[in-house]
Amino acid sequence: MGVESIGNRESLAPEIRRNLPVFIGVRRLWLHSLLLLATLFSTTLVGAGMQYNFSHNLPFFDADHWSRVYFTGLASPGAFLSGFPFSVTLLTILMAHEMGHYLACMYYGVDATLPFFLPSPMPVTGTFGAFIKIRSAITSKRILFDIGAAGPLAGFIFLVPALGVGMAFSKVLPGIQQQGSLHLGAPALQWLAQQLIFPGVPVADVYLHPIARAAWVGMFATALNLLPIGQLDGGHIVYALTGRFHRVATWGFLGVLAILGYFWQGWWVWAVMLFFFARTHPPIYDETPPSRGRIRVGLIALLLFVLCFTVIPIAD
Repeated sequence: MGVESIGNRESLAPEIRRNLPVFIGVRRLWLHSLLLLATLFSTTLVGAGMQYNFSHNLPFFDADHWSRVYFTGLASPGAFLSGFPFSVTLLTILMAHEMGHYLACMYYGVDATLPFFLPSPMPVTGTFGAFIKIRSAITSKRILFDIGAAGPLAGFIFLVPALGVGMAFSKVLPGIQQQGSLHLGAPALQWLAQQLIFPGVPVADVYLHPIARAAWVGMFATALNLLPIGQLDGGHIVYALTGRFHRVATWGFLGVLAILGYFWQGWWVWAVMLFFFARTHPPIYDETPPSRGRIRVGLIALLLFVLCFTVIPIAD
């Protein structure tokens, strides 16, 4: 989550200061809506390509036929609509995550924007994700923890049933995961779901339905956000629970990402971006330790990270 200054709020008249978040929200509503529609379009195109490949028992992604990912959905209205199961599922998970943050901010009176969605031509997702901007200071560890944890927990509530439904619509096709140009890793949560619905079937033989693919993207986003680094959700949680240890955790996990980059080079990209743009954490003025209940929620967040993380998310 980013932080953006809005000037000296105390110099404004009380009635204007009280309604300032509303004024900002209305003024920017067109931008939020436009980005959401653009992301719905891009993810639906990707979903239509996934659905075509799934229906015809073709590999999830084949570089020799990459254009099919985008042009299948443009062939007809029906073809485009076939991508909705993927796009709506994915955007619901991402929206739940960001609204978890937003509603927590609203509860504590922290000035924050509505979610910004980012469309993308990436053939695996069709989106770069979503984020909110926090415009006012977070004054206590308690508030910081609740805002940081609310997003992953809310997204996970929608992610689990999506994975279950998507897995139920998936099918067994021997060797399908070894075909094509890209192969997605299987987080522990996906492996558990596959063992429940397809007991005894090798992971490489299960062809995931597009809804399950959307849940996979949600798991990747959850694991990424829960990395205990800087200003990520996991970084907020660690800062709220441990204070000064946050800096040690940030540097330690940046080092872990550097090592993991030998298995998947994408971790190097994330390590560099986090190092330059999200390594440090804004100061918190109220250092009151969090309650035992929040410590238990922190342990739940750690469990979610373990269930959603995979060392090699994408292999070729």
